[in-house]
Amino acid sequence: MQSFNRYLTTVARATCCAAVVAGGFVSAQTAPDNNRFTPKGSVASEAATDTAARAAVVAFTEAPTGFDGLTNGFDPQGPDFDTLEEDNVVPLRSFNDNLFIFSEVEGADDGLGPTYNAQSCRECHQNIVIGGASQIAEHRTGRAELNRFVESAGGSLIQSRATHPNVFERVQFQDNIRTFRISTNTLGAGFVEAIANDTLADIRNNQPQGIRGTLLPVAVLEANNVPRYGRFGWKNQHASLQSFAADAYLNEMGITSPLLPVENTSLGVFVGYGTEYDPVADPEDDGVDVIAFANFMRSTKAPPRGTITSDVLMGEQVFQRIGCSGCHVASIRTAPAGTLINGGAMTVNAALGSKTIHPYSDFLLHDIGTGDGIPVLPGAAFAGTANQLRTAPLWGLRTRNRLMHDGLSFTKEEAITRHAGQASRARNNAAALSAAEKNVLLKFLDSL
Repeated sequence: MQSFNRYLTTVARATCCAAVVAGGFVSAQTAPDNNRFTPKGSVASEAATDTAARAAVVAFTEAPTGFDGLTNGFDPQGPDFDTLEEDNVVPLRSFNDNLFIFSEVEGADDGLGPTYNAQSCRECHQNIVIGGASQIAEHRTGRAELNRFVESAGGSLIQSRATHPNVFERVQFQDNIRTFRISTNTLGAGFVEAIANDTLADIRNNQPQGIRGTLLPVAVLEANNVPRYGRFGWKNQHASLQSFAADAYLNEMGITSPLLPVENTSLGVFVGYGTEYDPVADPEDDGVDVIAFANFMRSTKAPPRGTITSDVLMGEQVFQRIGCSGCHVASIRTAPAGTLINGGAMTVNAALGSKTIHPYSDFLLHDIGTGDGIPVLPGAAFAGTANQLRTAPLWGLRTRNRLMHDGLSFTKEEAITRHAGQASRARNNAAALSAAEKNVLLKFLDSL
């Protein structure tokens, strides 16, 4: 039995997908040896097509924000969360039901492992409220051979836990490309999912050449691998929250589902069902939990702003003037309600449609000199993405003390100084600010 390598939180084998990286776009070309992560076809427009959706384009409202644990309206709030337990929870019924499932601790009888990183979604996504970012980081490794990245046996993701000592994964000495990737925020993720492909393309096309980002087409697993521009994960490796959730269920908890039904290996050795290490047949989940995870994220409010003072407003002007806003885009609009997205697998509803959000990100890939050397996919075709990372959304920044993709910058000043590559000019402009300008800039960042 052959396991999928871990690239997204998972990876696909190098022979399975070829791509052309040119002009800030990555176009996928299917090789004969196809797999579940190979995009099929071309990225489609997600512009509004029906009369009602087109009319809604002019009626944008602010997306709801808050650290209050309340729904944004995508799903009803549901029963009091404190009354829910395993025997009465109803998946997909409400925000609170899905929150319960997102928070539920998995065990070996549920399919946990044999290799894994966490026992529940909330373990990596809880800060202030469930769904936020955290200090938890995953570990990735590989090596370079003839100037090409080669994954560790079993994939670049090294699991940090196991259900049996015999299958615990360790970093191989020869795999000297090593990095952490810290858990990302999922609050407000439904609004990000509802951004049309066309909007991301417009942002990219309007950026100056020196800072122009890369659009990455990735497979929407629930839509038979129809490609869509990625926007989730440090490498923009997913475009839909259902795909993102299925990936995390397999690669962070070791639980297979219909979208990803094949168990991971332990350093390339099969340890799934049929071995002494995995008692649960695949798929270990029927897919309902994956949709519950996705719908919980779709129902969350965006991170709120802190207090906005005159100094904060002046700091934002400095932020814009020195060039940070070229990639950390302050405001983006979602597609109108009724728009088909995710390869037709989802229709934007009224809770997510025609909303203005303030993520301070363009959701594009850039090389800012901090890349970890691990491409989105192995092989020469994707080598250009090895040192690219998604522009980190800055909403909720004031709730984090481990910054950048690896969590190894501990102050905002250190994070700014690490910027290089396409961000060199903005970094140099920041360094040249007066003390007073630096002070208001930091106050602005502390308001996010």
